[in-house]
Amino acid sequence: MTTNIEQGGFTDEYRTVTKEGYVHADLALRPIPSHHSDIPGALRDPEKARELSNKKLVTFVPDDPEDPRNLSYWFKWYVTAVCAFSVVEVAFASAVITGDFHDVMDEFHMGNVVVALSVTLMVCGFGIGPLFWSPMSEMLGRRLLWIVPSFIYVIFIIPCAVAKNIQTLLIARFFCGIFASAPLTLAGGTISDIWDNEERGFAIALFAAAPYGGPVLGPIVGGFVGETVGWRWIFWVQMIFAGVMALFKCTIPETFSPVILKRRAQRLRKETGDEDMVTEQELFKVPFADLLVETFVRPFGMLATEPILLLLSLYIALIYGLLYAFFFSYPVVFGEDYQWNDGKVGLTFISVWIGLAGALFVTPRLEADYRKRMLAKGGKAEPEDRLVGMMIGSVWVPISLFIFGWTSPPYVQPGGGSWVGPVSSGIPFGFGMVTIYFSANAYIIDAFPGYVASALAAKTVVRSGSGAAMPLFITAMYHNLGNGWAASTWAFISLAMIPIPFLFYRYGKAIRATSKRAAA
Repeated sequence: MTTNIEQGGFTDEYRTVTKEGYVHADLALRPIPSHHSDIPGALRDPEKARELSNKKLVTFVPDDPEDPRNLSYWFKWYVTAVCAFSVVEVAFASAVITGDFHDVMDEFHMGNVVVALSVTLMVCGFGIGPLFWSPMSEMLGRRLLWIVPSFIYVIFIIPCAVAKNIQTLLIARFFCGIFASAPLTLAGGTISDIWDNEERGFAIALFAAAPYGGPVLGPIVGGFVGETVGWRWIFWVQMIFAGVMALFKCTIPETFSPVILKRRAQRLRKETGDEDMVTEQELFKVPFADLLVETFVRPFGMLATEPILLLLSLYIALIYGLLYAFFFSYPVVFGEDYQWNDGKVGLTFISVWIGLAGALFVTPRLEADYRKRMLAKGGKAEPEDRLVGMMIGSVWVPISLFIFGWTSPPYVQPGGGSWVGPVSSGIPFGFGMVTIYFSANAYIIDAFPGYVASALAAKTVVRSGSGAAMPLFITAMYHNLGNGWAASTWAFISLAMIPIPFLFYRYGKAIRATSKRAAA
């Protein structure tokens, strides 16, 4: 994002290894891989092209100790685990308060919708924060952004725990969301930094599962903590979790190659006096005004003009919103209809974890299938080959919602083993949720290689908006429509979404051919 790709195009500088430690700039630059790509602006002018032939883009050397891909195998897995648990921790925090809404409502004398804002505002922060953390990480490196926002986030948990009024709680939760969202931006990039493409299958699967597995853990813990020691201790437990993870984040080294090589180039210029030792990021720096457009304008422009991005973002938003809807529909079914306590209601979310575990087993196999397709096509797969997992996962979401709605009271009366139906609905949902997200996220990245940051920012904003909105009306929806028809409404919407991956698998290439930004 901080490189002007219109002028400099694309380069493999940051993934290239050379004995000399550099490549000549005019040989390293190539067009953005889209249907309307041109020769990079810097190479169109013969005079500028001659100047570039003297510029040396700094690269890694063989067995380079600073190359993040050369970290030891076990340390890579350690970093991957810290990244995944960091995402789990912040996602967990968004939903942990749902474990004891009743006591918060009683203490502040507020209704369900107002207290639900404690979830909504934190998820809103998840949508806003990455718009700042993503460009900052590209300018300053990932390590600083792993550490600083995490400790500020820990501080903002304190007013949540000691709040004397609902306003303090809600404002603090919003700022918690902004500062807690940094791992949502950094984790995927950090994992990609340290693993080569053929190695990262299971690591990326963990990353895909973490934003969805974390919220599921929230009501399980929050229910028992709130029931036994009170709702304020929910936040103290959240703070302990966040504080421990903040310490682990301090052990993550800098893994962002552009920043590592930029520091090396600065050092080499100082040591050798050779001012031609540069990086692409230094050579084609994005003006601040363009950076603002890239961050705050282009994502929404792409949503308006790119049907692939719009429909996949809406699909991901639906799945993410339904996850947060479960945090409010489960208490209606199991808390009100079955008369279970908060701790027992929280345990029902274990079924979603079972489905999630099944998805973790399948997603590396989807990645292996993709590599086979790539080899069969001479090493160049189509982005649409990423959609296989989405096609598999799409059918399970409406199935889970129909099971949940029509095996709940009053259709199946409480007592005996009747709770098995609605509880088990979480298994197909957890499986479908992760496989859809894993596949859709990979497709967006492959479909818009020159505009990945903007595409993912657009997806994150839409996804977070859905997750933030759901808590405000789901309880009323289940009360007014009944369990069966409330769940079925979302099941029918999910059914309407099923054709999306199949249509893009068939027609995605033709749609990309009409886009200025999509991959060729």
